Amino acid sequence: MILSIETYLDYQLAGLTSAILQVEAAAMPDQAILSSELVLSPHAHFSRVDSDGSLGQRVLLELSNRLETTYRARVEIKRPPVDLAGLPATPIHLLPGPVLRYLMGSRFCPSDRFQNYVAAEFGDSAGGARIQAMRDWIRTHLTYVPGESDSTTTALETFVQRRGVCRDFAHVMITLARASGIPARIASAYALLEPPQDFHAVAEVFLDGGWHMVDATGMARPEEMARIGVGRDAADVSFLTVYGQATLIRQSVEVRRDG
Repeated sequence: MILSIETYLDYQLAGLTSAILQVEAAAMPDQAILSSELVLSPHAHFSRVDSDGSLGQRVLLELSNRLETTYRARVEIKRPPVDLAGLPATPIHLLPGPVLRYLMGSRFCPSDRFQNYVAAEFGDSAGGARIQAMRDWIRTHLTYVPGESDSTTTALETFVQRRGVCRDFAHVMITLARASGIPARIASAYALLEPPQDFHAVAEVFLDGGWHMVDATGMARPEEMARIGVGRDAADVSFLTVYGQATLIRQSVEVRRDG
């Protein structure tokens, strides 16, 4: 399947400002970039650096007064559906070194505070079956409500409030998985969502020696998403970080099926 993506960002800046932009789909074995174009307003500096795990890239910018960018791409998704229930967990002592960081608690995912809960609630399952049980629990007990959380909301707060948006659902999924000894990370993505579309956030879990997407909102399927980047939690995958004052003028995301 091919996704056609177009993203537009327009922000007013207060003078000379540094920014980090992460909006381009990553070239990976399970998704091929067929075409890609990034158009930027005039800038004093432009460079690229690898994102976490060398999955995707961040663009480092220095601009004056205005940040306006259009990103267009066609991405072929080669990710087949996977039955998570049949996948075993990888024993912790056999995990690859780079994966271990995704077993630890992080700023938005205090997994150490959930160990007793997951043992009591999900103790009769293991591996992919436990991940499925956690995903189903989240879909049943959390309500998708825009505006009920913000950029500082943690998984613990979402767990208590029982409402939030995609990043909050992903944070709870990641937290429960890590509390079970299963490495988990967040992935920012483009997905075939109902309008109004936006950047999407899902969890990825490490099972049977590989990473697998899990959308706890149920809004998108793994075989219909294009990853942008991955990280410990939402702090690592922000589509735009501005080091200075910035005012949103207009922003839009459009993702269409193109084959």
